[in-house]
Amino acid sequence: MPHMIFVNLPVADLAKSKAFYEAIGAVNQPKFTDETAACMVFSETTFIMLLTHDKFSQFTSKRIADAHMTSEMLLVISQESREAVDAITDKAVAAGGREVRDKSQDTAFMYSRCFEDLDGHIWEPLWMHPEAAVQVPEAFANSAA
Repeated sequence: MPHMIFVNLPVADLAKSKAFYEAIGAVNQPKFTDETAACMVFSETTFIMLLTHDKFSQFTSKRIADAHMTSEMLLVISQESREAVDAITDKAVAAGGREVRDKSQDTAFMYSRCFEDLDGHIWEPLWMHPEAAVQVPEAFANSAA
């Protein structure tokens, strides 16, 4: 069985956050969704758990960071093409998110952009050339030119 990842994010407005993630391509899993949490599925191995602040606080005694003011983490999510990177980022902005970098990362073997969701959590959709995973990036960049 492959490893699965469940990213738990505190959100201020569960309904709006659920709609945002649906707008960028996630599908809600109703079996794990109620008035305090929503399970948003990106793939068979990647799940985003949107949790109200009260629900999130049940799992930690730490103060919830205001991700609009403090960087808590960068979440990178792979995409199948450069066009898919652009599409998910454009959908995020259209759904109320904010692009946070003026320039994308654009090299011969990698392409990414970066956006914040409604609560300020930073996402970086990333396309990487399949050969880049097995070659040293500099060697691939030199051979791809």
